Amino acid sequence: QVQLVESGGGLVQAGGSLRLSCAASGIIFKINVMGWYRQAPGKQRELVATITSGTSTNYADSVKGRFTISRDNAGSTMYLQMSSLKPEDTAVYYCNAEVVSTALLTYNFWGQGTQVTVSS
Repeated sequence: QVQLVESGGGLVQAGGSLRLSCAASGIIFKINVMGWYRQAPGKQRELVATITSGTSTNYADSVKGRFTISRDNAGSTMYLQMSSLKPEDTAVYYCNAEVVSTALLTYNFWGQGTQVTVSS
């Protein structure tokens, strides 16, 4: 079984910064794409950013230039550096990973979420 554990959320004033982490553990052959998603109250979950195993990145227009996604050399820990935070960034942030098992089957996993609150 694979687990994704997020950390780093919290309360920050507008204009501030936070760094989220997502650590994957378990029996993993390879992790393909990892990504951050967020869900604000009353809204649907939306893509924030993704990063491939080759470290190609993709960002939602709303966070371009403010957020940076990255992965460690082992590829099992992902980060989201968030700067110039705005109240509209307030949401629960979820980690997602496309994991290839040792049987070469592909599965999609979600973390439990971490709350980010930006005060005005």
